[in-house]
Amino acid sequence: MDKSPSTNIIFPTRVPHAISMLFGIIVLVTVLTYIIPAGTYERVVVDGRNTVVPNLYRTINSTPIGLLDMFKAIPLGFEAAIEIIFIVLAGGIMFGFLEKSKAVENGVGTLVKKLGLQNKQLIIVIMTFVYGILGVAVGYENNIAMVPIAAVLSLALGGDLILAAGISVGAMTIGFGLSPINAYTVGTGHKLAELQMFSGAILRSVLCFVALSVMAYYNVRYFKKISTDPTKGLGKGLNTDDLALSKPIEDYSLSKNNWMVIAIFIGGLLAILYGVFKLHWYINELSAVFLMIALLCGIISRMGANTMSETVLKSVALAAPGAFMVGFATSIKVLMELGNIGDTISYQLSTLLEGLPLYVSAICMTISQSVINFFIPSGSGQALATLPVMLPLGESLGLTRQITILAFQIGDGLSNLVNPTLGGLIAMLSMCRVPIDRWIRFIFPVLISVLCLAFLALIVAVAINYS
Repeated sequence: MDKSPSTNIIFPTRVPHAISMLFGIIVLVTVLTYIIPAGTYERVVVDGRNTVVPNLYRTINSTPIGLLDMFKAIPLGFEAAIEIIFIVLAGGIMFGFLEKSKAVENGVGTLVKKLGLQNKQLIIVIMTFVYGILGVAVGYENNIAMVPIAAVLSLALGGDLILAAGISVGAMTIGFGLSPINAYTVGTGHKLAELQMFSGAILRSVLCFVALSVMAYYNVRYFKKISTDPTKGLGKGLNTDDLALSKPIEDYSLSKNNWMVIAIFIGGLLAILYGVFKLHWYINELSAVFLMIALLCGIISRMGANTMSETVLKSVALAAPGAFMVGFATSIKVLMELGNIGDTISYQLSTLLEGLPLYVSAICMTISQSVINFFIPSGSGQALATLPVMLPLGESLGLTRQITILAFQIGDGLSNLVNPTLGGLIAMLSMCRVPIDRWIRFIFPVLISVLCLAFLALIVAVAINYS
């Protein structure tokens, strides 16, 4: 045991490699299909989506997974995750063209030059909140294109790729997970609970702001440590090719061509926002826009056909490991479905809450939702699978529906910080070239700190009968 470079909390210095970690979970889930009884809740279609019917759980014939099916689940996982896999590749291609045009490097260099290198810590705090607000207001995978920009910014300030992930992935995950207007978790929950949409936003907003402040604090603290002693950084040896600035800050400026490329990029992001909120775009539409931005940037930058082709292949090569991890992680979800043990886990966790003291039951409900999130990494999917059971259970325990939804949101949202089965997390980490094993070592103290704050918020919610 040793101290993590970013905290005084005792934490193991060794975390298994991401591939080993995920394969271990695959084997574990396979073994669990022989131990945990198969079961299912009855479901009805509500607004086109399958929703669990509470109190209608039943056991079914066990469907243990054999060795062949365990390995077969891996290609099936890639098939199920194809949209997210491709958006990782499309985002990598787009950033490859932005990097080739020098617009990102010159833009970040000019920004740091204008703000001043003496304000490095302030820049880190500001950018942490900027990315957090993107998570709150825009969504999760929708922001994937913004992650590499944080990598260039972090290296320009003298940080590393781990800091880049803290600024972008950490802040966006917290912002999205605790967003007072999260349509996937809070919105779905309020609809199921028949509450006014996004009601009770003040408590959730305060919790989200405080949690982002903790993230900003840890980012600055980590930056100060690696600035004093670079050997304490977790980013040693990570590939920074084409991300680091190539000249002194004072030499940077933006050309007319750079401004045109940046305008195309911003125009694409605005088109995505309009499409997501007005036209109900999802992953495939975002991928298409990323590719269109890449092509337009290549044309504006007067790249030849050979240069553009080489840029595509180089970008795909850099994004491929992350794309592979997304598919590999999704195979766990496939195994859960083949083994029919997901509903059994949800049912057993809900029964454990019965009879607990009021305050303890609220906290334990959050913990149970965190556990379930590793098996059902979709926020809306988890809401549809668990809240029809948890809402009446919470009322029988003396918890208001609003508290039950808050407990669900905290459990789902914060566990996403370290969830290796969450395709969006793996995709974003891959965009700043950070393996999940190093990420967990960095973010674990943040998770513990924010969870403690969230538990305090739950205690306050119970005390004031939050409704």
